[in-house]
Amino acid sequence: QVQLVESGGGLAQPAGSLRLSCAATGFTFSNHVMGWFRQAPGKEREFVGSISWSGGSTYFADSVKGRFTISRENAKNMMYLQMTSLKPEDTALYYCAKTRNRGGSVVKPFWSEYDVWGQGTQVTVSS
Repeated sequence: QVQLVESGGGLAQPAGSLRLSCAATGFTFSNHVMGWFRQAPGKEREFVGSISWSGGSTYFADSVKGRFTISRENAKNMMYLQMTSLKPEDTALYYCAKTRNRGGSVVKPFWSEYDVWGQGTQVTVSS
């Protein structure tokens, strides 16, 4: 069964940091670009960033560029989102997602390019 499970969310103070994890099972993880999205209450799901199958390339939304990094450990079927300099507007439910097709460009900002989603982990940034 193809499954993604996020963890690591919680409460952080502005300018603080959090690290999210995504555990993947049921597919050849190393074959796929993976992505992170987020959704705040009353807003549409928003692309955060994506990482190439090898982990050698990443691509980010302008809103998080320079503050967030994505990494992966293919041997462990794990992906991570390191968030720094957090802002209240980063508050959202964060999802990891698997791309529909194998390989390809790391530039995958559209939700329709992903076919499997985790259940989400809540990140709240507040003092």
